[in-house]
Amino acid sequence: MTADHQKLTAAQLLDSDESIFREVQTHAPGPSGMLPITPAMLLNQPSGNLFGLTQNSGMGWEPNRLLDPEFLILSTHGGMRAQDGTPIALGFHTGHWEVGLLVAEAARELRDRHAVPFAGACTDPCDGRTQGTAGMLDSLPYRNDAAVVLRRLMRSLPTRKGVIGIATCDKGLPAMMMALASSGAHPSILVPGGVTLLPDEGEDAGKVQTIGARFAQGQITLEYAAEMGCKACASPGGGCQFLGTAATSQVVAEALGLSLPHAALAPSGQPVWLDAATRSARAMLRMAQLGIGTRDVITDAAIRNAMVLHAAFGGSTNLLLHLPAVAHAAGLRRPTAQDWASINRQTPRLVDALPNGPKGFATVQVFLAGGVPEVMLHLRDAGLLDTSVRTVTGETLDENLNWWKQSERRARMRERLLALDGVEADEVIFTASRAKARGLSATVCFPVGNLAPEGSVIKCTAIDPSLIDEQNIYRHVGPARVFTTEAAAIDAIKRGAISHGDVVVLICGGPAGAGMQEIYQVTSALKSLPFCKHVAVLTDARFSGVSTGACIGHISPEALAGGPIGRVLEGDTIQIVVDRGALHGTVDLIGERDERFSADEGRQRLEARAPRGDLAPHPALPDDTRLWAALIQASGGVWGGCVYDADAILAQLARGASKNSKHENIATLTEGEI
Repeated sequence: MTADHQKLTAAQLLDSDESIFREVQTHAPGPSGMLPITPAMLLNQPSGNLFGLTQNSGMGWEPNRLLDPEFLILSTHGGMRAQDGTPIALGFHTGHWEVGLLVAEAARELRDRHAVPFAGACTDPCDGRTQGTAGMLDSLPYRNDAAVVLRRLMRSLPTRKGVIGIATCDKGLPAMMMALASSGAHPSILVPGGVTLLPDEGEDAGKVQTIGARFAQGQITLEYAAEMGCKACASPGGGCQFLGTAATSQVVAEALGLSLPHAALAPSGQPVWLDAATRSARAMLRMAQLGIGTRDVITDAAIRNAMVLHAAFGGSTNLLLHLPAVAHAAGLRRPTAQDWASINRQTPRLVDALPNGPKGFATVQVFLAGGVPEVMLHLRDAGLLDTSVRTVTGETLDENLNWWKQSERRARMRERLLALDGVEADEVIFTASRAKARGLSATVCFPVGNLAPEGSVIKCTAIDPSLIDEQNIYRHVGPARVFTTEAAAIDAIKRGAISHGDVVVLICGGPAGAGMQEIYQVTSALKSLPFCKHVAVLTDARFSGVSTGACIGHISPEALAGGPIGRVLEGDTIQIVVDRGALHGTVDLIGERDERFSADEGRQRLEARAPRGDLAPHPALPDDTRLWAALIQASGGVWGGCVYDADAILAQLARGASKNSKHENIATLTEGEI
């Protein structure tokens, strides 16, 4: 606290400059002009529509244009900027800091084309900011809450002709996609909020999150940590520079046909980024003119295309939660783990981006190399996309890709990448044959086994290549080091209590334990150890999209739902096998102390054990998150996308009410009636 803060007195809080009292008014002349209403409107329209016109006039809209078609722009904007861009109040993250500029750009285009734009916002948190804190307990549940709020805002403007959503990052963007997906006959379009730039010299926003762990290991100095931490977000807006959840969500939005071609991953704040908002407003007007609704864009085929793009990019595993939620919001079938596995076996990874490598280009470099439409060209050639789907351009995906292939935009972006960074676009985005020759392999595998009977997920491209044998298989056998809180695991890592070959088992991190927290703090800290590649992680929590290493998450059932992962004891021998070629994997208990046995014997021993006595939810778990966990469990759980399935929830409540009613009736029977 500064000296000025300490000197504040009660009088400074209570007293004001007396001159302001003389300026107080009770009446004003009101806007000039007349509402453009008719007798039929007064007789037939609801009072809300008429009062809406009054309020629009009161806010300064020209009365003679009040009957122009109305469109809603929703965003995740956060913070407050002065006219020159300097901060008045900070946002939670750079991702939503400049989003208001996109809102203004889209709104101006709508206004200039004789439409009435409305703007609302539901700001979003930052998973990077909440890593290792109690704030992470609200992260995934926030997504559902925000989607509810955004949908309520949409319905609260019943005169809307369509909705433009503008969002960027890990939870706000999936929430926005979920909200827009519910639009049905109304058109909607998503404007991705873009990415931040790399510093000229320094670390990206993923690596810089490990400065605490690296300093604890004596790998960097205080001065280095301070300098790198200061400059990692080299520009003030946009999502992180790696292909984490934020960037992957932008890719998926475009892959769904919900965004304009080459809108994902644009550099925030630059003209090419603003231009996407302008053209998206035009696209919204065209969709309305053509009578194209969101249900015409987000279809089962579009969902599958998005899964294919996720595989081709090597995207964040968090989209395994978000894309099923988008499908559910659209009233479509939710993809299963088996669907994901099948698509990943068929789809080659074509993109060399952080954190997957091999070289690891930044998201803005992927954008300049052609981004989503460039990857789609290669996937179309391989016959892996349904290009007959309709998109927000009003055209089919096939027609969009034909435009992209010969566009000036494509040629100029490739030239710019070469001029700025000396990088050839074809070194960032590969054809299938060149990707195979360079060793790019499929990203996601879904191990099962006696510790994960309902499944789990690993980003197998994140495993150190030196640990992969000649059959393209990763094998690890090691002792379990069990932790029931992230804080305990981090403490052990920083103290050097984790050894070469260990298997870190972090439990009570699933929905009921910690809101299915993201544990990048753990995986990034492990990465700082000299023998990090020889340590594996098992958890019922989830990982950041920038996590690396042999990390298996989403283990189901979670420990607090009776999952066998909650019966693992310190020192148990665990075996992990991941076939990166066939995309099969297992994670099993195979030993106790010095004894070794089969996976089937391990299953029987786990069944015979009682759950650990120290299993407990996080002590700071909010009631809001406890309720969320119960609702998503009734709605299909983690593999169902962590959604609210109203029919399933109401059916479960009805069954409970019926059972309680029977018990009450029995309790009131007299001895004679029995």
